[in-house]
Amino acid sequence: MAKKYIVLDTETTGLEVKAGHRVIEIGAVLVNDRKKSEDHFHTYLNPSRLIDEEATKVHGINNSDLEDSPSFDEIAEEFIEFIDGATLVIHNAPFDIGFLNNELQMASSNFPNIEEICEVEDSLLIARDKYPGQRNSLDALAQRFDVTGYDRTFHGALLDANILSDVFMHLTGGQSKFEFMTNGNALNSEKIKHTEVDEQLLKNLKVVNTSKTDINSHEAKLSEIENKYKIDAIWRKF
Repeated sequence: MAKKYIVLDTETTGLEVKAGHRVIEIGAVLVNDRKKSEDHFHTYLNPSRLIDEEATKVHGINNSDLEDSPSFDEIAEEFIEFIDGATLVIHNAPFDIGFLNNELQMASSNFPNIEEICEVEDSLLIARDKYPGQRNSLDALAQRFDVTGYDRTFHGALLDANILSDVFMHLTGGQSKFEFMTNGNALNSEKIKHTEVDEQLLKNLKVVNTSKTDINSHEAKLSEIENKYKIDAIWRKF
């Protein structure tokens, strides 16, 4: 059975769980066969505390916006049901997972931690592995991959989940499905098919012309292999 992949993001009242900050928005998008589906989970939450001014500058959510929103414990079971058994794709996963686990434990000691019901893929780690030493924030990656068409005046959980879905497909370009190890480094090539390679990525590949010297060196190496092992080099077939 194919794995269930969900791209997820949260917005919070501030940056530190230990300082009592809470989740105020959850956005999650189900991805099927490298395509975003209509199936998603989205809710605003009343945190029962004030939002830091600096946080509001990022996501644009004010305390008054959340007065009629549910508390986390009211949506916890629905949220668990949506993500249960999925592989969650999250940018800077420890941040969101830390907040969500805190909310789950505050809602009920019977609720499991996220890691107990889901696998987690950190797209930030994958980006850092692929682009070491470069800026790998979600905005930087969206710009790098020319992911456009979204209003970036403010961050939003569902908005960022949709952007991350597009970015993640570029990060894992050429795969028919999101099949990789949970450390974000080892990819399963068994699912890759030639006909499913991202055509947009191919258009952006840099063309390097081969010099006469390169051709002669290549030919000399092939001849060396063939003479040493008494075989026809496989590269002559391409």
